[in-house]
Amino acid sequence: MTVQQHTLANGFRIVSENMPGLQSASIGIWVTAGARHERVEQNGIAHFLEHMAFKGTKRRSSVQIAEAIEDVGGYINAYTSREVTAYYARVLQNDVPLALDVIADIVLNPVFDAGEIEVERGVILQEIGQAHDTPDDVIFDWLQADSYRDQPLGRTILGPTERVSAFSREDLSGFVAEHYGPEQMILSAAGAVDHDALVRTAEALFGHLKPTPLFTPDIARFTGGETRNVKALEQAHFALAFESPGYREDAIYTAQIYSSALGGGMSSRLFQQVREARGLCYTIFAQTGAYADTGTTTIYAGTSAAQIEELAAITFDEMKRAASDMNPEEVARARAQMKAGMLMGLESPSNRAERLARLVQIWDVVPPLEDTIAHIDAVNTGDVREFAEHIAAQAPMALALYGPIEAAPSLAELQDRRAA
Repeated sequence: MTVQQHTLANGFRIVSENMPGLQSASIGIWVTAGARHERVEQNGIAHFLEHMAFKGTKRRSSVQIAEAIEDVGGYINAYTSREVTAYYARVLQNDVPLALDVIADIVLNPVFDAGEIEVERGVILQEIGQAHDTPDDVIFDWLQADSYRDQPLGRTILGPTERVSAFSREDLSGFVAEHYGPEQMILSAAGAVDHDALVRTAEALFGHLKPTPLFTPDIARFTGGETRNVKALEQAHFALAFESPGYREDAIYTAQIYSSALGGGMSSRLFQQVREARGLCYTIFAQTGAYADTGTTTIYAGTSAAQIEELAAITFDEMKRAASDMNPEEVARARAQMKAGMLMGLESPSNRAERLARLVQIWDVVPPLEDTIAHIDAVNTGDVREFAEHIAAQAPMALALYGPIEAAPSLAELQDRRAA
C-alpha cells in the first residue's frame, strides 16, 4: 500500500492510499474548521453547518442527497470535532466519482433554506438536550471547560442553546466564507481508489476555488479548574484531566502508553484496583487525547455516593504508585495494545482515510507507518515513570463531578493528596 499526495494550485490537498483486494473505498473532505475556530458568538455554528450540509444544495434536495448514495448501497455521514469538520462516504469502487461529486456538492453548494434551518435548529436543540441528560457525556464538556477556561478549546462542540437558537442564514454563510477555503480542505480516500483519477476529479470540482486567508486559532492554555453539579442520580460521576503533550510532541507516545497502563484495559492498574479488587465501580478508564498545541490525560469513573471519596483516594494513590513502580511488563503490554489498536483499525478504509487526513492536517505529509511504530517502541519504562511522576505531582489539573457528589473531595483536597 502506497500513500500518494497532490496539492492543487489553489492549495487544496489530496491524499489517498490504495488497499489491494478491497472492492470499496472511503472518501471524504476534512475541513480545518471545528469548534476552536469559532468566535464566542459563533459557538456551535461549525456543528450547525455540518447538519445543514445534508439539507439541500443547488443541485440536490435532502432526499436526493441520501438517495444518491444509498441507491448504490453506500452510506454518507459527517462529524464535527474541536479541530475539524468531516464529510465522508463509503461506497463500492465504481461509485467513488459519484460519492466525491455528492460530497463536493454538500460542501460547496448548500442553499441554507430558511425552513430547513428551522427544522435542523430543532434537531440540534434536541441533541443538546439529550447530551445534558447523559451524565457521562455532559461531564466531559464541563471538564473541557474547566481545562481551558474562557477559550475556544474549552467551549462545547454543540454550542449553548441560546446561540444555536439565534443562528441565521447569514451566520452560516459567513462561517463558510471564512473557513471553507481550498487551503483548509483535505480530500482523503482509502481502499479501492485511483489517485490520478481522484486528482482529475478534484481539479474539476475544487480547482476553481480562490484561496482565503488562513485562520489561526488562539494558542491553548490549560488553566485547570473545578465544576461540581449536585443532582439526584444513581451514580456519582468523577472526571479528572491533566495537561499533556500536543500531537506534534514526541512525548505524546509516552502519555498514551502511560494512560493505557494506568486505565486503558482490563489489566490496567485502575481497573484491577478500583473495580476488580474493591468493586467500587462498573466503569473506570484513563485515556490521552491531543490537539495541535496541547493535550489532556483524562480519568473517568462512575460510582455510588457512599464510595466516591474512597474511589478518588485510590485513584490518586495508584497514580502516585505508578511513578515509582511502573514495571517493564506493564509498559510492554501498553505498547502492544497501542500498536495492535492502531494496526487493526487501519484494516478499515474509513479509519485509514481519517488517519491520512489527520496526518496531512498535522504535518502536511504522511509519515511512514514504520516511523509511528518506532516512536511507540522507543518509549521505555523510565519514560513512563517520569511522565507518571509529572502527572501525579505537577501537571495542571481539572476536576468535574456530577450527581450525588456531596462527599466527593474538592480540587484543593485532591491537590493536597498529590503533595502528601
